[in-house]
Amino acid sequence: MPGMNQSGEITREQKDFAVDALTSMVIDDLSVQRKENPDKILSDFISSKTGQLLYDESSGLWKNGPCYIEDLYREELEKGSREASADQTTL
Repeated sequence: MPGMNQSGEITREQKDFAVDALTSMVIDDLSVQRKENPDKILSDFISSKTGQLLYDESSGLWKNGPCYIEDLYREELEKGSREASADQTTL
């Protein structure tokens, strides 16, 4: 098959391309929805748990679609927001 190595496996280069493409799709969608600077969203995403998992090949997250990854990131943000609110109320 074109694009695969002789053993039929996806190459490292193809995986890296898939991760970068997924990241781009997630960031583009979030920047439109939030009306925020894509560079800021990208920086936040890359440093997030979701972003780290996406770039960790062994997690397999890169095999999912952009909507799933975006939902996972939103859940992470919401959880962080809830935890921050809970911390504020205990002060």
